[in-house]
Amino acid sequence: MPERSNIWANMDWVTVGLYLVLIFMGWLNIYAAVFNVEHQSILDTSQQYGKQLIWIGAAIALAVVIMIIETNFYVFFSYIFYGVTIILLMLVLLVGKEINGAKSWFAIGGVLIQPAEFAKFATGLALARYMSTFDFNMKKLKSVATIGLIIFLPAAFILLQNDTGSALVYFSFVLVLFREGMSGLVLFLGTLVAMLFILALILPNITLILVLVGLALLMYLILNPKLNQFARAALMLAGGVALFFLLNLIVGAGRDLSEIILAGTVLGAFLIMIYSFQKRFTNYIIISLFFIGSVLFTITVDYAFNNVLEPHQQVRINELLGIESNPYGAGYHVNQSKIAIGSGGFWGKGYLNGTQTKYDFVPEQSTDFIFCTVGEEWGFAGTFTVIALFLFLFFRLIFLAERQRSVFSRIYGYAVAVILFFHFAVNIGMTIGIMPVIGIPLPFFSYGGSSLWSFTILLFIFIRLDASRLDNFRDSRNA
Repeated sequence: MPERSNIWANMDWVTVGLYLVLIFMGWLNIYAAVFNVEHQSILDTSQQYGKQLIWIGAAIALAVVIMIIETNFYVFFSYIFYGVTIILLMLVLLVGKEINGAKSWFAIGGVLIQPAEFAKFATGLALARYMSTFDFNMKKLKSVATIGLIIFLPAAFILLQNDTGSALVYFSFVLVLFREGMSGLVLFLGTLVAMLFILALILPNITLILVLVGLALLMYLILNPKLNQFARAALMLAGGVALFFLLNLIVGAGRDLSEIILAGTVLGAFLIMIYSFQKRFTNYIIISLFFIGSVLFTITVDYAFNNVLEPHQQVRINELLGIESNPYGAGYHVNQSKIAIGSGGFWGKGYLNGTQTKYDFVPEQSTDFIFCTVGEEWGFAGTFTVIALFLFLFFRLIFLAERQRSVFSRIYGYAVAVILFFHFAVNIGMTIGIMPVIGIPLPFFSYGGSSLWSFTILLFIFIRLDASRLDNFRDSRNA
């Protein structure tokens, strides 16, 4: 048996140091956010800051246990961890405790456990295990479909718990796929879909359809500059609209102009596709399919927004996009958050001197909006320091992932980086009003045992894998 390396000597102490600094800063800010003059001791376990210290102690103990366990354990039990968390996600729907409208918690004695948090590291392990197998190929439909199932199955169960924020986190795993060979076209199309989603909410239907028609005609002209071909395409679109307009008059259906244009342009696009199939104009076929898909997507967005999303979710999106503004209603959280951060100035008001947080103007100030305390009491200097520490951690994780000799370890390392980055970007983004309020914690800062433990497990499994990167352990690719 080959000699095993010393894991404590090979541990990346830079990453461990960043972890310890962040959880310590988080603990101090939780104390400041919910400071109680009647319970001034930071060790008072009847208060959140005292309980958080217990969670921190348990998290460090978990980290030590993770480091002691052999790396092959995480490879071998990847699918088992994943299966157990899926079962827990289903079980919480039946016997879980509902908090703030989300049935996502197991109440065990006086402790609340959220399985959605622990499913993140399990999903990362399962994804790394599958993508590091010998027969995996990003170009195979079977491989892509299996990846999609691994990522979106836990997200689906979390959506059923009415916890949209936690479910969205799982979509960040898609970013891992680009490092492993997924075409950048997918990211490009995803960006287009996001832009179309926003436009579908901001613009009236008729305006958006006319914009899409204009873009389609422009693309027809650019990709095939022959004017006679372009004229045929334009006439087919216009002809489809004219046909539905006449039918509406004859039948007396009373449809509005936007519905007539929508149906007519879709019919025109189908006619262009049929004509292009005959003439073998591949570019026109692709543009027509894109146009039809875009129109159908806008209809789906409109229906989902008005019939699927909860009223408070609709209002939050409208607030974010500037469609409506109510600083004393749905916009209250973000408005108070921005006031708190802005009032800190450059150096802040000083530790324990924040007024927005002390007088409970900022809701959820120790959890989702913990960054407000940093901004108010530590100012720009404090927020810059916290953001810099997180960015240093992310770049460090990417560096560690790239130096792995194991495909499994590299993929899991990127999964850790994207999960932490998504939480960081969205949490800070929603406190300053550039992201919707979806209720996800800031890693290592927000109060709560489930989130702290899950982030600790997520991170230290990778630190353990990295510590043994030079060992000749049996990689899952050769299993």
